[in-house]
Amino acid sequence: MSTASVLIAPDRNESAALRGPRYSLLLSTDPTLIDAAQRLRYQVFTTEAGYALPAVGDGRDADRFDEFCDHLLVREDISGELVGCYRMLPPPGAIAAGSLYIATEFDVSSLDGLRPSLVEMGRAVVRADHRNGAVVLLMWAGILAYLDRCGYDYVTGCVSVPTHSEDSAGAPPGSQVRGVRDFVLRRHAAAPERTVYPYRPVVLDGVGLDDIAPPTRPTIPPLMRGYLRLGARVCGEPAHDPEFGVGDFPALLDKRQADTRYLSRLRSVSAAGEMADGVGGRP
Repeated sequence: MSTASVLIAPDRNESAALRGPRYSLLLSTDPTLIDAAQRLRYQVFTTEAGYALPAVGDGRDADRFDEFCDHLLVREDISGELVGCYRMLPPPGAIAAGSLYIATEFDVSSLDGLRPSLVEMGRAVVRADHRNGAVVLLMWAGILAYLDRCGYDYVTGCVSVPTHSEDSAGAPPGSQVRGVRDFVLRRHAAAPERTVYPYRPVVLDGVGLDDIAPPTRPTIPPLMRGYLRLGARVCGEPAHDPEFGVGDFPALLDKRQADTRYLSRLRSVSAAGEMADGVGGRP
């Protein structure tokens, strides 16, 4: 695999260019691009409401898993700026890293049978001024293209919900986490044999999630909405990540059981990019 290649190219249609920004999705292990992604992650996690990562260090959000991941980067092609990123930890990378990231928060032994075909997605961020449908669609199309090209069937990852949210003014800490928990486990729970168990359940100021009042209408994060729209399931109770100030929900998607209409839409985005750029095969 080359260190940086275009996974999905921008729409070359002239009318599309006139409508606004054009985006490419890059698949990269290039250290310079990974550094830029880590700085974007740091910017989001330290400056935006709802996250609690302290603004210290060298201005990068980095951990030991980064070097074992393939990094998918959204580039705005007019400015050349990086506006979104996420990372994919494939089975060989998980072996080299010693575990999945999700395994630092959950007992994931129920997923062991899936590991040869299980990719972990994580650290997904989009710059605030580019949080539009085009970028989100491109990111999910990139996940699907990655799975298709590499021959994997499953995606897992943590979806974060801030424990202190601007959407819940006046509500107790953890209200949104409770509301999202109730919604996803009522309507989108995984099969019991796929349940994973948090090492640190959500407890805030000594109060467990069951004793925190939920909001009237929970705010479902965009990443969670994308997972659920494709047909993903949530594998149990959230874990508390106090460093980031979030509750992390364990999601699992089986590509073979995904919503066929949305899957077709994502594949059409990927195919259009390949035809525009002449990219084919595994990058």
